Amino acid sequence: MQSTDRPTARRTPLTAMLVLNAVLLGLLAVVTFAPTVTAQVRNRGLYTMVAGGANNTQSSAVYVIDAVNQEMIVLTYDAASRSLNGLAYRNLAADSADLRGRTRAGG
Repeated sequence: MQSTDRPTARRTPLTAMLVLNAVLLGLLAVVTFAPTVTAQVRNRGLYTMVAGGANNTQSSAVYVIDAVNQEMIVLTYDAASRSLNGLAYRNLAADSADLRGRTRAGG
């Protein structure tokens, strides 16, 4: 007479649960001890826009200056695609520091 009660059939779900718990515990450890990511801090801007011309373009340009973060971008409008296209970017703080360094070295 054969026994219908198989011990290996009972251990399979238990083994699967133990493996699953070990994997989940490992993922929890990775997430917990992973290095943290910090966002870049950017101050709220104070914007000024001025319309004007730009070299080598058919359309006028808009100069957008952020006085707080000391940045400037130049935009043109493309009527065919109905979108603003970035033409140039300048970091005014870096330009100012560069100019101060030149006047000290040259003067």
